[in-house]
Amino acid sequence: MINSPSGPGLLFPKGGWETDETDQQAAIREAIEEAGVRGKINKFLGYYQFKSKSHQDECSPEGLCKAAVFAMLVEEELESWPEQNTRSRKWLTVSEAADSCRHPWMRDALIGGFCQWHDEIMLTEKL
Repeated sequence: MINSPSGPGLLFPKGGWETDETDQQAAIREAIEEAGVRGKINKFLGYYQFKSKSHQDECSPEGLCKAAVFAMLVEEELESWPEQNTRSRKWLTVSEAADSCRHPWMRDALIGGFCQWHDEIMLTEKL
């Protein structure tokens, strides 16, 4: 998870995607830019809706947005990355991360999505 100067609590790396990339490619790029990590996407965990003050406009006065959340196997921590001056990364257990989330939808993704993914892995390993 990462911190942000915009307020308390921790966040997932997130952001918009470019027209020439998939949401998976955008997730990989955001992880590099915001958290300074590289890895492989393991699983799509689901879509989560949230409200964004910066995306309020006449088409969406509530600023409704949809985040695609993925589980990533981190293979490399970069020594320097584009947003290292405004963000830092922090490694936590799922329960520590859930307690530290700034937004309820991120907590839901951790508890629901990541725990389901973990349970699937454990079941596969037992077979």
